[in-house]
Amino acid sequence: MKSYIRVLAIITALVMFQGLFTKPAAAQPSSVSFQVFYDQLSPYGQWINHPNYGYVWIPDAGPDFAPYSSNGYWVLTDYGWTWSSDYEWGWAPFHYGRWDFDNYYGWFWIPDNEWGPAWVTWRRAEGYYGWEPMGPGITIGMSFGNNYNNYNHHWTFVNDRYFGRNDLNRYYVNQNDHERIFRNSTIINNTYNDNRRQIKYVSGPERTEVRKVTGRNISPVTFQENSVPGQKVQNGVFRTYRPDVRSNKGDQKPPSPARVTNVQDVRKPSERNSSGLQNKNTGQQQQNSTKQQPPAERQNTVNKQNETNQQNAVKQQNAINQQNALDRQKEAQKQFTIKQQEAVKRQNEITRQNAEKQQNNTKQQQDVVKQQTNTRQQQDVVKQQTNTRQQQDVVKQQTNTKQQQDVVKQQTNTRQQQDVVKPQNNTKQQNVVKPQNNTKQQNVTKQTDVKTNTTTKKEEH
Repeated sequence: MKSYIRVLAIITALVMFQGLFTKPAAAQPSSVSFQVFYDQLSPYGQWINHPNYGYVWIPDAGPDFAPYSSNGYWVLTDYGWTWSSDYEWGWAPFHYGRWDFDNYYGWFWIPDNEWGPAWVTWRRAEGYYGWEPMGPGITIGMSFGNNYNNYNHHWTFVNDRYFGRNDLNRYYVNQNDHERIFRNSTIINNTYNDNRRQIKYVSGPERTEVRKVTGRNISPVTFQENSVPGQKVQNGVFRTYRPDVRSNKGDQKPPSPARVTNVQDVRKPSERNSSGLQNKNTGQQQQNSTKQQPPAERQNTVNKQNETNQQNAVKQQNAINQQNALDRQKEAQKQFTIKQQEAVKRQNEITRQNAEKQQNNTKQQQDVVKQQTNTRQQQDVVKQQTNTRQQQDVVKQQTNTKQQQDVVKQQTNTRQQQDVVKPQNNTKQQNVVKPQNNTKQQNVTKQTDVKTNTTTKKEEH
């Protein structure tokens, strides 16, 4: 019994000793909310409350910034052509959500929870590759349709032999040639199915085709997920932060940016710096100066700040209302324009149908005329054949008549010959009779002479 207790005590001690020096197992990372976007991107741009999309982000990336064009390049991964951005924040806006363009704000990003190698539409022209960011609400199937791929100024084209280089931005085609290239291009609809996430991605140009046009060996880089925000390509490995972002639906308290810029206070693209660090430093300085103030002054500062925030909220709400009114006006104008276009389209369709109907009638008339002409030609042929036959009959009849005449003539000649022969026969007969008579006469004469001679002889005797 004592041995059993001793063994049990030793086992208990070992278990406790192991528990003291063993680290607890790391918990599996759970999905994150949109708050990760709001927190991670705030130092590099401005969040505004857009009347159509909610919270959208405007990067501090300079006046010439364009998504999937500035400060990055394409690398081939298992998911297809993937955009590798050199921005510190590039892991999020180029792989989640959609980009849109505003004439005042410039480019702004609408968050979404689906990851992708790049949410762009691809096109191929002779000697060129091109791509364009997908707009908000555009799916892959919609981006493959002809109605979506209308030309605009948001395409990036590059000579195909430079595609896949990490200095790709040096070889972009001048924008003046975009429309010409677009007109002669076709959609690239290659896709990749991510069975684990049940998502389809646009994979871009075929690897074998790129290898052929560039003359380089195109080898896919290894894809690897990071546990912290950021992305980088190094030693043939593409490392990026790719969390599972859950939708905001169902959250009791929806996530939101810590600071939302008033719509009227949004800086123009030409006024934004390219680092995104200025706002972060300025905000930190303001917080530090506030902490150093005495309590009473700090309270006054807080009150002023609250009053300013309330005023800003009112201004923002007024701006939102004004923007909503402008949007409603734009929507009404858009609907009116659509109705006009539909009316023009219907009129064009009616004109086209009438033209087709007229063409059909003209064709039918031409067919009738052609048929009548053919009938007339056939009648002429039949008539000609009849005339020929009649002529042949006349010739045949004439020939028969001539033959009959020849027969009659021959018969006449024969009869005439017979008539000529008949008198000759009569003459011959006469001649035959006449000698007989002569002979008879000769015989009579001879008998007479004999008789005379006989008489003479008698007398002589």
